[in-house]
Amino acid sequence: MIQHKLGIMRRKETGSKDFRQLLNEISLLMGYEVTRDIPLEDVEIETPITKMTAKVVPGRKLAIVPILRAGLGMVDGLLELIPVAKVGHIGLYRNEETHKPVVYYCKLPGDIQQRMVIVTDPMLATGGSACDAVDMLKERGCTSIRLMCLVGAPEGIAAVQAAHPDVDIYLAAIDDHLNEDAYIVPGLGDAGDRIFGTK
Repeated sequence: MIQHKLGIMRRKETGSKDFRQLLNEISLLMGYEVTRDIPLEDVEIETPITKMTAKVVPGRKLAIVPILRAGLGMVDGLLELIPVAKVGHIGLYRNEETHKPVVYYCKLPGDIQQRMVIVTDPMLATGGSACDAVDMLKERGCTSIRLMCLVGAPEGIAAVQAAHPDVDIYLAAIDDHLNEDAYIVPGLGDAGDRIFGTK
């Protein structure tokens, strides 16, 4: 279903409304994989029939941190799965000449270092924004970080793995390469523009 929905998102004729909806749905589906190995603990509960031991996520807390602005499109899907997660924001944009990220905003939960953090950004192109976001989180004491993207290029994956080998990367697709403008090929265009209807 993820691949089916991604195929529709990639089509140039897919409008912003459908693009947003599909991104939300894929984010929910990917959330199952990102949280698959969260440790569970046993808790005694009582059903209408009898007492039993149930599995629950322990006190360890979760946070979702989108890289603005496109990463916002993945937050609602994850919040449907993890409604108690806190949400922070890291604002980065790509300098169109250097293709390097520029930081303009950072607002995180006060206890971010105690949380497992899921960083979201639909595109993992050069890896610059992802690496900078993870750097910022580690500077604030975060030790459990996962990166969730929709589409990645081999160059970006390699950059994140080299800079942060302790960060697991979750992708719906690994595309072929980056073009001369550092866009993912075949990709799906500028995710932020497609989510928000801007050019």
